[in-house]
Amino acid sequence: MNKGPISQFIQHHYRHFNAAALVDAAKGYETHLLEGGKMLVSLAGAMSTAELGISFAEMIRQGKVDIISCTGANLEEDIMNLVAHTHYKRVPHYRDLSPQEEWDLLQDGFNRVTDTCIPEEEAFRRIQEHIHKIWKDADDKGERYFPHEYMYKLLLSGVMKEHYEIDPKNSWMIAAAERNIPIVVPGWEDSTMGNIFASYIIKGELKASTMKSGIEYMVWLADWYRNNSAGKGVGFFQIGGGIAGDFPICVVPMMYQDLEWHDVPFWGYFCQISDSTTSYGSYSGAVPNEKITWGKLDINTPKFIVESDATIVAPLIFAYLLGW
Repeated sequence: MNKGPISQFIQHHYRHFNAAALVDAAKGYETHLLEGGKMLVSLAGAMSTAELGISFAEMIRQGKVDIISCTGANLEEDIMNLVAHTHYKRVPHYRDLSPQEEWDLLQDGFNRVTDTCIPEEEAFRRIQEHIHKIWKDADDKGERYFPHEYMYKLLLSGVMKEHYEIDPKNSWMIAAAERNIPIVVPGWEDSTMGNIFASYIIKGELKASTMKSGIEYMVWLADWYRNNSAGKGVGFFQIGGGIAGDFPICVVPMMYQDLEWHDVPFWGYFCQISDSTTSYGSYSGAVPNEKITWGKLDINTPKFIVESDATIVAPLIFAYLLGW
């Protein structure tokens, strides 16, 4: 592939330290795919609200992502941005806000994520109106689906098209739904839609069993990994830390150690973009080699860590992979 100006720029200027690690990680990702490998991308933090979809959606469309692990927040916030973008409020001076100003934002219907405020009425409630009908329909029929499958049904039904406020090509959830990319969403309960679903259970309007669980996600992931890890294997591209990364990467030691399936290959590539300090016993800050001791990575697995802001690094790596 002939590389475009962004790729040429980073190859010429990014020669040392975290900059060089960025280029090495991008080239490693590219090599993994060229050699027939598959790739899991995990999304932590608020990458959807950071509008990662502008580059990530194209990665999905071009077949450079085979499976996604994300938090419940990232699952829903891409759709929130899709249907309420013009109502978002940016607060560049967020570091200077007083408690009273924060309270005023809440009273005005805004929930702040760093410098970006999500409008509750236009974002949360607009989705709630439609997703509740899909949940209720499944509940009435005794059907059960995963959280992302309900979101796919919502997007593919077209009921929200009239509310789109961005070009749908910049929504990674639309790209994923159209390609039916598998997603695992560990800890989905810790999200706005998860809280809303719980409220319907408390009110007696829905059954908890209508939503498939995190354990079922792990069981499903084990089967997917077994069926897709031949040859070059499955790579792991981790954006941030937390449950979005820790949950799926554990499927390998779970199969090897707990099921004693010793023919299970380790992850075939690993890269993490993290701004977490390598200290204090945190998973997010652990260097890749620590994962060898947990049975996640092999001695020879290509390993990269870019210690920087994922909102800066991830689009640049994706730009390189897309030849921009």
